[in-house]
Amino acid sequence: MSVIEAIVLGLIQGLTEFLPVSSSGHLEIGHALFGLDGGENLKFDLLLHGATVLSTIVVFWKDIIGLIAGIFKFRWDDNNKFVAKLILSAIPVAIAGFLFEDEIENMFSGNLIFIGAMLLVTAILLSIANYAKKGKREIGFWDALLIGIAQMIAVTPGISRSGATIATGMIIGNDKTNLAKFSFLMVIIPIVGANFLKILSGDFSAGSSSVGLIPMIAGFVTAFTVGLLACKWMINIVRKGKLIYFAIYCAAIGLIAIFAA
Repeated sequence: MSVIEAIVLGLIQGLTEFLPVSSSGHLEIGHALFGLDGGENLKFDLLLHGATVLSTIVVFWKDIIGLIAGIFKFRWDDNNKFVAKLILSAIPVAIAGFLFEDEIENMFSGNLIFIGAMLLVTAILLSIANYAKKGKREIGFWDALLIGIAQMIAVTPGISRSGATIATGMIIGNDKTNLAKFSFLMVIIPIVGANFLKILSGDFSAGSSSVGLIPMIAGFVTAFTVGLLACKWMINIVRKGKLIYFAIYCAAIGLIAIFAA
């Protein structure tokens, strides 16, 4: 992988992570266009996701510090209930990661027909949510678990993580404004955890990857910088925009991927 390719992929990740259009699906399409080997792509993609999660932490640092500080009050208040819901939402994807790591990795093989089909699934899910009855219900514990299951399913490239989680919450009657914040905070635990495990195993060391240290740094810095600039803007679009527009986009990109395969 060249530095230019890494920068372009970092740019794609930074722009698409915060929209319900599947950043993993876009990265897989980018890999196919560049003719990159699928074996090392998942590690590099995980690194890019770690970069955008870091940008999320920077943007929401006051909220995160507030949540952490609230834990040490040792009260079962709204703050700690919210933290508990975030932890609960991370359990399904953690279980899937431990039990089906190889199967998940095999899906990241650059199969454009599969990616296109999953983007069409995302389009259908967003369309259903767009026309679902608008709810105002607070996110409860069962809601958090269901949204977490949606996040687990969204490890499939082409199925948008934010799209799946926000759409699931809307379909079961949660308020979209609260869902956007919950969706972007809930990804912090599994992505940070996955990157931490990769670091411990040496998968991100210079000698363990064919990607190369300089492209890895270039991709990470690009994804972080673009994510930092785009995060609030993109989240605002998700909060105020109609999901049907994102559904149309996913359907168009999905069909293009299928017919280009």
